[in-house]
Amino acid sequence: MTLALHADWLVPDWPAPRGVHAVFTTRSGGVSDAPWDAMNLGDHVGDVPANVAANRACLSAAVGAHPVFLQQVHGRDVRVLDHRTPDGSVADACVTRDASVACTIMVADCLPVLLATGCGAVVGAAHAGWRGLAGTAPGSSAGVLESVYASFGPLAQVKNAGSAPDLIAWLGPCIGPDAFEVGAEVKAAFEAVDARFARCFKAAGPAKFMADLPALARLRLQALGIRAIYGNDSSTPWCTASNPSRFFSHRRDAGPCISGGNGGNGFFTTGRMAACIWKD
Repeated sequence: MTLALHADWLVPDWPAPRGVHAVFTTRSGGVSDAPWDAMNLGDHVGDVPANVAANRACLSAAVGAHPVFLQQVHGRDVRVLDHRTPDGSVADACVTRDASVACTIMVADCLPVLLATGCGAVVGAAHAGWRGLAGTAPGSSAGVLESVYASFGPLAQVKNAGSAPDLIAWLGPCIGPDAFEVGAEVKAAFEAVDARFARCFKAAGPAKFMADLPALARLRLQALGIRAIYGNDSSTPWCTASNPSRFFSHRRDAGPCISGGNGGNGFFTTGRMAACIWKD
């Protein structure tokens, strides 16, 4: 497959199965004006709808498949995609066997996680903010990664639907551990699941901590038996907040509207990037 990806977009450096493709968009390559310049893919952040549509069409043409955009709510629901799945389905993860669609996750600080079976028959993607990683739903410690892992089983025809075949994972850019300050309640939510999560937090003041999202995700994935994990190593080049010319960052950029181009709500928010994975 010949892809027409923008030179600034990230193509994962991982041993992807044959026929599996992935990309992470950056700010470059689109038509949106400031403060959403330029490749904003979010239709909920105040950008001009026609510009968002043009950016999404650009992405679709570049990857040669239809990116399905979810309505992400920081939960753990998973949507199985096919050529009939509309944009706007409420979920924070998706999986597919259908070569006509691309599993797509929008981010501006949260961690995108891309997954594929070893044979490349099934691919998936997850939106892993701290709530999704922690599994904050009442009565359960399972988070979005556990949910998407379980969803691979039926599609990959694994006899035990609660398991999955050999999976490979890639972690995309997100807010880094030197920029992501959280309260003590966030640290406590993870420690309630497993005390080992404490190592992913660094004290930053009274009841404040710096959280390492990629490290938290790696522990979650490893607990599921996934050892082939690539991508974000928590270093500065992967940090959305620390690289304003390349990445959108909600925590860095959200603030009072200075241009009036956001539909009149008095505030602007930053654009959204996308992590996509699809198969031939």
